[in-house]
Amino acid sequence: MEKMKEKDDKMKYIAHKDGEREQTIKEHLIGTATLAGQFAEKFGSKDWGYCGGMLHDIGKYSEEFQKKINEDTNNMVDHATAGAQLCKKINLPVLDYCIAGHHAGLPDYGNTAERSSLCGRYKKKIYNYEAYQEEIKIPEIYTEPFDINTLSNPDFSLSTFTRMIYSCLVDADFLDTEYFMKNGLVERQSGQSMNILLKKLENRISDWLKNNDIDTVNGRRTEILRNCIEEGKRDRGIFRLTVPTGGGKTIASLAFALNHAVKHHMDRIIYVVPYISVIEQNAEVFREILGNENVLENHSNVDYEDSEELRPMQLASENWDKPIVVTTNVQFFESLFSNKSSKCRKIHNITNSVIILDEAQMLPMDYLIPCTAMLQELVQNYKTSVVLCTATQPSLDNFFGQIENFVELCPRMEEQFEFFKRVTYQNIGNISKENMIERLKKENRALCIVNTRKRAQELYQLLKSEGVYHLSTTMYPKHRKRVLANVKERLDNKDRCILIATSLVEAGVDFDFLSVYRQIAGVDSMIQAAGRCNRNGKKSAEESKVYIYDFEDSKVIPSQQKKIDVTKSVVQDYEDISDLECITDYFKRLYKFHGRNLDKKDIMKEFHDGKYNFAKVAKEFRLIEQETKTIFICKEPEAKEILDEIKTKGTSKERMRKAGQYCVQIYGDFFGKLNGAGMLQLVSEDIQDFYELVSMDQYSEDYGLDYAMDNGIAIFV
Repeated sequence: MEKMKEKDDKMKYIAHKDGEREQTIKEHLIGTATLAGQFAEKFGSKDWGYCGGMLHDIGKYSEEFQKKINEDTNNMVDHATAGAQLCKKINLPVLDYCIAGHHAGLPDYGNTAERSSLCGRYKKKIYNYEAYQEEIKIPEIYTEPFDINTLSNPDFSLSTFTRMIYSCLVDADFLDTEYFMKNGLVERQSGQSMNILLKKLENRISDWLKNNDIDTVNGRRTEILRNCIEEGKRDRGIFRLTVPTGGGKTIASLAFALNHAVKHHMDRIIYVVPYISVIEQNAEVFREILGNENVLENHSNVDYEDSEELRPMQLASENWDKPIVVTTNVQFFESLFSNKSSKCRKIHNITNSVIILDEAQMLPMDYLIPCTAMLQELVQNYKTSVVLCTATQPSLDNFFGQIENFVELCPRMEEQFEFFKRVTYQNIGNISKENMIERLKKENRALCIVNTRKRAQELYQLLKSEGVYHLSTTMYPKHRKRVLANVKERLDNKDRCILIATSLVEAGVDFDFLSVYRQIAGVDSMIQAAGRCNRNGKKSAEESKVYIYDFEDSKVIPSQQKKIDVTKSVVQDYEDISDLECITDYFKRLYKFHGRNLDKKDIMKEFHDGKYNFAKVAKEFRLIEQETKTIFICKEPEAKEILDEIKTKGTSKERMRKAGQYCVQIYGDFFGKLNGAGMLQLVSEDIQDFYELVSMDQYSEDYGLDYAMDNGIAIFV
């Protein structure tokens, strides 16, 4: 083998090459170890991060790897197994998982017959890498991850620690490699400090805080806001912010989080939200107050173009390196249970953060036990605080066994709910479609929420006339935004406006209707729907009706069955479903009814006796279970440009994010019917499950993708 020699005639071991430029393995290991140690220091484990960084690429010291990199061949040379085997040999648990998976992903423990498992890697024959001893000394680890005697589930805690060290390692590895490949020209910008952001917020709200009149809506909002500011001085922990609709919880939660972060020298605030529509609205508010450069939206519809201005945002989205991050339940929890480096590299940046769970009642029911176990880990061992923020607070005390008490941030909570009461609920029982149409014809400004997309389209077509609108996910996002703007304009002008919609309007949409019709669903959903009625309190509660109903021919969506059954039992015992006692009782009954399905995939059982199945859990932990196909709707000039680019230049993150603004997700049988009728065409052989609608008659400007030919139960949003 041709050898690259230094002046002292020693072998020069290369980790990366870029043309004539070279980075030695030692340089890369020290760079990665230094960064990983800094990241892990935030949770008291600098030695673990540093050691993992120093050992992760020692397999590159083999002659075979050096030949590959010097001769620039495509030969596959496994360099990750070496470090894992060394960690096993010298008894460094945790690091063996991390190093084995720093490219392929955290493995399952498995057995020796499974080559990709950790046990399989232990027994794998690899090239000799002993030359590492000439340059690398194995760093000492002198701390324990935590006091095992304080833990209720030591195995789950150790598996979470493994994820955190893995995150530190892979992010450090990416960053050090990026720094070399770009010759130090890296465009990352971490944003401003929490102190500066707090000053910006204080400037915005200074006039509001002068209002002490608790007989007014703004006075009540200020009372809640002022209390959140004061409570921000408390020690880290789990908090509730139970604020009625209209109580100003978005700004109040931000005020708590910024004050809390400054008090405890915390690094970032992470807003976790169930709906993309809520993210977009919240992020816009935060950007206006705190500045564009400080707020990162991280979800499927956001588009950070590859331009000088937005390039830093694109880079930050990979590891959440911004002070304010706004993301989805799916992105947040699936990252925490993922095994892939691309998803996991961000999670060490959750350490020392304030996590706001907006609409906390939307925590995924089928994964409630693993999700709350992970939140408890973050609070106990990773210096985070969690705020459960909602108008319909779930009963989660029993799921946080190690947390002694919850602090409620809303002052005089019961009194606030009484003050902000805006509507009267009326149960009108089972009605026909025709009866609903007759009711809506008599309304002036009314919202009707149904449980399926198909039913929404049926009602719209029966009622269609001037001032009648449809809104659901049968419409691509950009189309929905146009409808939202039109509806808001008509409501503001007090023009006749009837909106037929699915549950997507229940949060993050600032509508103010005179009356609301809500098909029976979970109590929390119905209360959220009521938040779109008399939102600004200009009418009396007696005048503002929220009608609860069901259709005579209703087919219940399986995923909604339990919630509806529990709701039916609860409404028999409570006159007002928005009563705080009713909400608490509803969630207690729901969790009891759900039983073992609160950990539907038995995620917690995959971490036991030091044997952790990271790959299996990552595959099983899917908040959106159903397989979907993506349908691109090419109705606008920009959509055609994007589609042409994808077809001629291939896919990229940027193109696919842009494309998302013109896509509809569909399920199962309905896809088969459209495809079988020749209405769809695969966009590219390189992109799985991505189709173009070629029969444009199937898409309506009024209601989106036509569900008339779907005989099954349509998805509910």
